[in-house]
Amino acid sequence: MVHQAIRNKRQGKAIQKKIAVRLGGKNVGTIEGQDIDHPVFSGEVKHRKSFAGDKFMEQAVKNCPNGKVPIVIVHTLNKRLDDALVMMKLTDWEEWYGKLKIGEKK
Repeated sequence: MVHQAIRNKRQGKAIQKKIAVRLGGKNVGTIEGQDIDHPVFSGEVKHRKSFAGDKFMEQAVKNCPNGKVPIVIVHTLNKRLDDALVMMKLTDWEEWYGKLKIGEKK
């Protein structure tokens, strides 16, 4: 059980690093209380064996007309509508925003 927890943590850190690089951010882990530091956003990365949102996204992709970007909006009961979450595929995010390397010298 302990070995599995160590393996899970190691896998999570590896995914976090890959996503930080892919988005043009800095992988800071728990040092700053955020996982990814970026000039535009603060990222929190979660690595899970399964996630209910996968089914939501599959449905959004299945029902998405050609030429549109599938997104999922999740509202939790008794929370403000303004606090609903919006999800999209990482590849769609990159297509819209690129690497977001703001302020980087060329």
